[in-house]
Amino acid sequence: MRFNRLDLNLLVALDALLSEKSITRASRRLNLSQSATSGVLARLRDYFRDDLLVQVGRNLILTPLAVSLVEPVRDVLLQIQRTIEIQPEFDPATATREFRLFASDFVSTVLLGELGRRIAAEAPGVSIDISPTTSTPAEQLERGEVELMILPRKYMSDSQPTELLFEETYTCIVWTGNTLVGDTLSLDQYMELGHVSSRFGTSLASFEEHFLKDSGYDRRIEVSTTNFTSLPHFVIGTNRIATMHTRLARMLACYYPIRLIAPPIAFPKLEMCMQWNRFLDRDPSHIWLRKMLLEIADAEPARTLSTPMVAAAPAGQVFPLPRERKSA
Repeated sequence: MRFNRLDLNLLVALDALLSEKSITRASRRLNLSQSATSGVLARLRDYFRDDLLVQVGRNLILTPLAVSLVEPVRDVLLQIQRTIEIQPEFDPATATREFRLFASDFVSTVLLGELGRRIAAEAPGVSIDISPTTSTPAEQLERGEVELMILPRKYMSDSQPTELLFEETYTCIVWTGNTLVGDTLSLDQYMELGHVSSRFGTSLASFEEHFLKDSGYDRRIEVSTTNFTSLPHFVIGTNRIATMHTRLARMLACYYPIRLIAPPIAFPKLEMCMQWNRFLDRDPSHIWLRKMLLEIADAEPARTLSTPMVAAAPAGQVFPLPRERKSA
Protein backbone atom coordinates (compact mmCIF):
# COMPACT_ATOMS: atom_id res chain seq x y z
CA MET A 1 0.00 0.00 0.00
CA ARG A 2 1.29 3.43 -0.93
CA PHE A 3 0.63 6.89 0.48
CA ASN A 4 1.99 9.84 -1.48
CA ARG A 5 4.18 7.39 -3.42
CA LEU A 6 5.66 5.91 -0.22
CA ASP A 7 5.29 2.19 0.41
CA LEU A 8 3.89 2.24 3.96
CA ASN A 9 5.73 -1.00 4.76
CA LEU A 10 8.92 1.05 4.54
CA LEU A 11 7.90 3.03 7.64
CA VAL A 12 8.60 0.00 9.83
CA ALA A 13 12.05 -0.36 8.28
CA LEU A 14 12.69 3.38 8.60
CA ASP A 15 11.85 3.27 12.31
CA ALA A 16 14.26 0.36 12.83
CA LEU A 17 17.06 2.08 10.91
CA LEU A 18 16.60 5.39 12.71
CA SER A 19 16.54 3.83 16.17
CA GLU A 20 19.29 1.22 15.65
CA LYS A 21 21.63 3.39 13.50
CA SER A 22 22.98 0.13 12.14
CA ILE A 23 22.05 -1.92 9.10
CA THR A 24 23.12 -5.11 10.88
CA ARG A 25 20.98 -4.52 13.99
CA ALA A 26 18.05 -3.18 11.95
CA SER A 27 18.13 -6.29 9.73
CA ARG A 28 17.89 -8.53 12.81
CA ARG A 29 14.96 -6.51 14.11
CA LEU A 30 13.21 -6.68 10.73
CA ASN A 31 14.05 -10.36 10.12
CA LEU A 32 15.67 -9.40 6.81
CA SER A 33 19.10 -10.04 5.36
CA GLN A 34 21.64 -7.22 5.50
CA SER A 35 21.53 -6.86 1.71
CA ALA A 36 17.72 -6.60 1.75
CA THR A 37 17.91 -3.98 4.51
CA SER A 38 20.50 -2.04 2.52
CA GLY A 39 18.09 -2.14 -0.42
CA VAL A 40 15.30 -0.76 1.77
CA LEU A 41 17.59 2.06 2.91
CA ALA A 42 18.36 2.87 -0.73
CA ARG A 43 14.62 3.15 -1.50
CA LEU A 44 14.09 5.39 1.53
CA ARG A 45 16.99 7.61 0.48
CA ASP A 46 15.48 7.90 -2.98
CA TYR A 47 12.05 8.83 -1.62
CA PHE A 48 13.27 11.42 0.89
CA ARG A 49 16.10 12.63 -1.37
CA ASP A 50 18.41 12.47 1.63
CA ASP A 51 21.12 10.06 2.79
CA LEU A 52 19.31 9.61 6.14
CA LEU A 53 22.28 7.66 7.60
CA VAL A 54 25.88 8.53 6.73
CA GLN A 55 29.12 6.71 7.53
CA VAL A 56 31.41 8.50 9.97
CA GLY A 57 34.35 6.30 10.86
CA ARG A 58 32.88 2.93 11.85
CA ASN A 59 29.50 4.34 12.80
CA LEU A 60 26.37 5.48 10.99
CA ILE A 61 24.96 8.81 12.12
CA LEU A 62 21.61 10.41 11.31
CA THR A 63 21.36 13.37 8.98
CA PRO A 64 19.40 16.42 10.24
CA LEU A 65 16.36 15.26 8.25
CA ALA A 66 16.61 11.77 9.76
CA VAL A 67 16.78 13.23 13.27
CA SER A 68 13.60 15.19 12.58
CA LEU A 69 11.86 11.98 11.42
CA VAL A 70 12.62 9.83 14.48
CA GLU A 71 9.73 10.87 16.73
CA PRO A 72 7.06 11.42 14.03
CA VAL A 73 7.70 8.02 12.43
CA ARG A 74 7.57 6.27 15.78
CA ASP A 75 4.36 8.10 16.70
CA VAL A 76 2.71 7.15 13.41
CA LEU A 77 3.53 3.46 13.89
CA LEU A 78 2.36 3.44 17.51
CA GLN A 79 -0.85 5.21 16.54
CA ILE A 80 -1.53 2.64 13.82
CA GLN A 81 -0.81 -0.19 16.24
CA ARG A 82 -3.12 1.20 18.92
CA THR A 83 -5.86 1.96 16.39
CA ILE A 84 -5.81 -1.68 15.27
CA GLU A 85 -5.54 -3.18 18.77
CA ILE A 86 -7.85 -0.93 20.79
CA GLN A 87 -11.27 -2.27 21.68
CA PRO A 88 -14.24 0.00 22.47
CA GLU A 89 -14.85 -1.93 25.68
CA PHE A 90 -12.83 -4.17 27.96
CA ASP A 91 -14.35 -7.12 29.78
CA PRO A 92 -11.67 -8.64 32.07
CA ALA A 93 -13.54 -11.92 32.38
CA THR A 94 -13.44 -12.63 28.62
CA ALA A 95 -10.52 -10.54 27.36
CA THR A 96 -7.38 -12.06 25.89
CA ARG A 97 -4.46 -9.69 26.15
CA GLU A 98 -0.82 -9.36 27.24
CA PHE A 99 0.52 -6.36 29.16
CA ARG A 100 4.23 -5.68 28.76
CA LEU A 101 5.61 -4.00 31.88
CA PHE A 102 8.98 -2.67 32.98
CA ALA A 103 9.71 -2.96 36.71
CA SER A 104 12.46 -3.84 39.16
CA ASP A 105 12.38 -6.94 41.34
CA PHE A 106 11.43 -4.64 44.25
CA VAL A 107 8.24 -3.58 42.48
CA SER A 108 7.57 -7.13 41.28
CA THR A 109 7.79 -8.41 44.86
CA VAL A 110 5.76 -5.77 46.73
CA LEU A 111 3.25 -4.86 44.00
CA LEU A 112 3.13 -7.03 40.90
CA GLY A 113 2.78 -10.31 42.77
CA GLU A 114 -0.61 -9.11 44.01
CA LEU A 115 -1.41 -7.86 40.51
CA GLY A 116 -0.76 -11.36 39.18
CA ARG A 117 -3.09 -12.87 41.77
CA ARG A 118 -5.90 -10.45 40.94
CA ILE A 119 -5.51 -11.01 37.22
CA ALA A 120 -5.70 -14.77 37.73
CA ALA A 121 -8.98 -14.32 39.59
CA GLU A 122 -10.61 -11.58 37.50
CA ALA A 123 -9.07 -11.87 34.02
CA PRO A 124 -7.86 -15.43 33.33
CA GLY A 125 -7.19 -14.65 29.66
CA VAL A 126 -4.86 -11.73 30.49
CA SER A 127 -1.12 -12.20 30.96
CA ILE A 128 1.73 -9.91 32.02
CA ASP A 129 5.29 -9.88 30.67
CA ILE A 130 7.71 -8.12 33.04
CA SER A 131 10.90 -6.91 31.37
CA PRO A 132 14.19 -6.83 33.30
CA THR A 133 15.77 -3.55 34.29
CA THR A 134 17.86 -1.72 31.70
CA SER A 135 19.70 1.58 31.52
CA THR A 136 17.25 3.06 28.97
CA PRO A 137 13.69 2.40 30.24
CA ALA A 138 12.23 5.61 28.79
CA GLU A 139 13.47 4.73 25.30
CA GLN A 140 11.85 1.30 25.52
CA LEU A 141 8.56 2.92 26.47
CA GLU A 142 8.69 5.46 23.67
CA ARG A 143 9.50 2.75 21.12
CA GLY A 144 6.48 0.77 22.29
CA GLU A 145 8.60 -2.16 23.48
CA VAL A 146 6.91 -1.92 26.89
CA GLU A 147 3.52 -0.40 27.67
CA LEU A 148 4.01 0.71 31.24
CA MET A 149 6.98 1.17 33.54
CA ILE A 150 7.12 1.59 37.32
CA LEU A 151 10.20 3.46 38.50
CA PRO A 152 11.28 6.31 40.79
CA ARG A 153 10.06 9.67 39.53
CA LYS A 154 13.57 10.83 38.62
CA TYR A 155 13.81 8.18 35.87
CA MET A 156 10.52 9.17 34.23
CA SER A 157 10.33 10.77 30.80
CA ASP A 158 8.92 14.29 30.57
CA SER A 159 7.05 13.46 27.37
CA GLN A 160 4.73 10.68 28.60
CA PRO A 161 1.83 10.55 31.12
CA THR A 162 2.92 9.83 34.70
CA GLU A 163 1.05 9.06 37.91
CA LEU A 164 2.27 8.54 41.48
CA LEU A 165 1.70 4.98 42.72
CA PHE A 166 3.10 5.05 46.24
CA GLU A 167 5.77 6.59 48.46
CA GLU A 168 8.44 4.42 50.06
CA THR A 169 10.79 4.86 53.00
CA TYR A 170 14.17 3.26 53.71
CA THR A 171 15.49 0.99 56.42
CA CYS A 172 18.76 -0.81 57.11
CA ILE A 173 19.18 -4.55 57.39
CA VAL A 174 21.88 -6.58 59.13
CA TRP A 175 22.36 -10.28 59.78
CA THR A 176 20.80 -11.48 63.05
CA GLY A 177 24.25 -12.73 64.04
CA ASN A 178 25.88 -9.33 63.56
CA THR A 179 27.31 -8.42 66.99
CA LEU A 180 28.69 -5.04 65.88
CA VAL A 181 25.24 -3.49 65.55
CA GLY A 182 22.63 -3.37 68.30
CA ASP A 183 19.07 -2.08 68.20
CA THR A 184 20.19 1.32 66.96
CA LEU A 185 22.73 2.48 64.43
CA SER A 186 25.00 5.52 64.75
CA LEU A 187 26.24 7.55 61.82
CA ASP A 188 29.82 6.51 62.57
CA GLN A 189 28.82 2.83 62.51
CA TYR A 190 26.91 3.34 59.29
CA MET A 191 29.92 4.86 57.56
CA GLU A 192 32.45 2.34 58.96
CA LEU A 193 30.57 -0.84 58.01
CA GLY A 194 30.86 -2.47 54.60
CA HIS A 195 27.74 -1.92 52.47
CA VAL A 196 25.76 -3.91 49.93
CA SER A 197 24.19 -1.79 47.20
CA SER A 198 22.07 -2.31 44.09
CA ARG A 199 21.71 -0.60 40.74
CA PHE A 200 19.40 -0.54 37.69
CA GLY A 201 20.65 -2.34 34.61
CA THR A 202 24.41 -1.97 34.23
CA SER A 203 24.95 1.66 35.18
CA LEU A 204 22.06 3.44 36.94
CA ALA A 205 22.62 3.77 40.68
CA SER A 206 19.73 3.22 43.08
CA PHE A 207 17.86 6.16 44.59
CA GLU A 208 19.52 5.94 48.01
CA GLU A 209 22.98 5.79 46.42
CA HIS A 210 22.26 8.96 44.42
CA PHE A 211 21.00 10.67 47.57
CA LEU A 212 24.02 9.70 49.68
CA LYS A 213 26.52 10.83 47.05
CA ASP A 214 24.69 14.11 46.47
CA SER A 215 24.65 14.67 50.24
CA GLY A 216 28.39 14.14 50.64
CA TYR A 217 28.40 10.61 52.08
CA ASP A 218 30.93 8.16 50.67
CA ARG A 219 30.05 4.64 51.77
CA ARG A 220 32.40 1.68 51.56
CA ILE A 221 30.50 -0.57 49.14
CA GLU A 222 31.78 -4.16 49.30
CA VAL A 223 29.13 -5.77 47.09
CA SER A 224 27.11 -4.26 44.24
CA THR A 225 24.27 -6.24 42.67
CA THR A 226 21.66 -5.67 39.97
CA ASN A 227 18.60 -6.55 42.03
CA PHE A 228 17.11 -5.66 45.39
CA THR A 229 15.83 -9.01 46.62
CA SER A 230 19.35 -10.46 46.72
CA LEU A 231 20.62 -7.87 49.22
CA PRO A 232 20.04 -10.13 52.30
CA HIS A 233 22.16 -12.89 50.72
CA PHE A 234 25.23 -10.66 50.86
CA VAL A 235 24.47 -9.50 54.41
CA ILE A 236 23.83 -12.89 56.04
CA GLY A 237 26.90 -14.37 57.67
CA THR A 238 28.79 -11.06 57.57
CA ASN A 239 28.96 -7.72 59.38
CA ARG A 240 27.83 -5.89 56.24
CA ILE A 241 24.81 -3.60 56.12
CA ALA A 242 22.33 -2.80 53.36
CA THR A 243 19.95 0.14 52.98
CA MET A 244 16.77 -0.92 51.24
CA HIS A 245 13.07 -0.25 50.72
CA THR A 246 11.09 -0.70 53.95
CA ARG A 247 8.24 -2.68 52.37
CA LEU A 248 10.63 -5.11 50.79
CA ALA A 249 12.79 -5.40 53.91
CA ARG A 250 9.73 -6.29 56.02
CA MET A 251 8.67 -8.99 53.58
CA LEU A 252 12.15 -10.51 53.32
CA ALA A 253 12.63 -10.48 57.11
CA CYS A 254 9.85 -13.08 57.27
CA TYR A 255 12.09 -15.53 55.42
CA TYR A 256 15.70 -14.53 56.11
CA PRO A 257 17.73 -14.15 59.34
CA ILE A 258 17.96 -10.37 59.16
CA ARG A 259 17.14 -7.52 61.52
CA LEU A 260 15.63 -4.18 60.51
CA ILE A 261 17.13 -1.02 61.97
CA ALA A 262 16.24 2.63 61.42
CA PRO A 263 18.95 4.38 59.39
CA PRO A 264 20.86 7.23 61.07
CA ILE A 265 20.30 9.44 58.02
CA ALA A 266 17.05 11.16 57.11
CA PHE A 267 16.39 9.70 53.66
CA PRO A 268 13.67 11.49 51.69
CA LYS A 269 10.66 9.42 50.68
CA LEU A 270 10.98 7.65 47.36
CA GLU A 271 8.19 8.45 44.88
CA MET A 272 7.39 5.36 42.83
CA CYS A 273 5.44 6.28 39.70
CA MET A 274 3.91 4.51 36.76
CA GLN A 275 4.31 5.86 33.25
CA TRP A 276 2.75 4.74 29.99
CA ASN A 277 2.87 5.71 26.35
CA ARG A 278 0.49 8.58 25.61
CA PHE A 279 -1.17 6.53 22.85
CA LEU A 280 -2.49 4.21 25.55
CA ASP A 281 -4.07 7.00 27.58
CA ARG A 282 -7.66 6.12 26.57
CA ASP A 283 -7.23 2.40 25.98
CA PRO A 284 -9.96 0.75 28.15
CA SER A 285 -7.78 -2.24 28.98
CA HIS A 286 -4.92 0.00 30.01
CA ILE A 287 -7.20 2.17 32.13
CA TRP A 288 -8.34 -1.02 33.89
CA LEU A 289 -4.72 -2.05 34.53
CA ARG A 290 -3.70 1.34 35.92
CA LYS A 291 -6.75 1.46 38.17
CA MET A 292 -5.91 -1.98 39.57
CA LEU A 293 -2.29 -0.95 40.22
CA LEU A 294 -3.46 2.14 42.10
CA GLU A 295 -5.82 0.04 44.24
CA ILE A 296 -3.04 -2.40 45.12
CA ALA A 297 -0.56 0.40 45.89
CA ASP A 298 -3.09 2.17 48.12
CA ALA A 299 -3.81 -0.97 50.15
CA GLU A 300 -1.70 -2.05 53.10
CA PRO A 301 1.19 -4.27 51.96
CA ALA A 302 0.22 -7.92 52.19
CA ARG A 303 1.76 -9.64 55.23
CA THR A 304 1.61 -13.39 55.02
CA LEU A 305 3.62 -13.83 58.22
CA SER A 306 4.30 -11.69 61.26
CA THR A 307 6.03 -8.55 60.08
CA PRO A 308 9.18 -7.47 61.91
CA MET A 309 9.07 -3.80 62.76
CA VAL A 310 11.91 -1.34 62.20
CA ALA A 311 13.72 -0.47 65.40
CA ALA A 312 12.96 3.15 66.18
CA ALA A 313 15.91 5.50 66.44
CA PRO A 314 16.14 7.30 69.80
CA ALA A 315 15.98 11.06 70.05
CA GLY A 316 19.02 12.68 68.49
CA GLN A 317 19.92 9.54 66.53
CA VAL A 318 18.70 10.75 63.12
CA PHE A 319 21.29 13.10 61.68
CA PRO A 320 20.62 16.06 59.35
CA LEU A 321 22.23 16.19 55.95
CA PRO A 322 25.93 17.06 56.16
CA ARG A 323 25.78 19.98 53.76
CA GLU A 324 29.16 21.20 54.92
CA ARG A 325 30.70 17.89 53.76
CA LYS A 326 29.67 18.30 50.13
CA SER A 327 32.60 18.39 47.75
CA ALA A 328 33.01 21.49 45.67
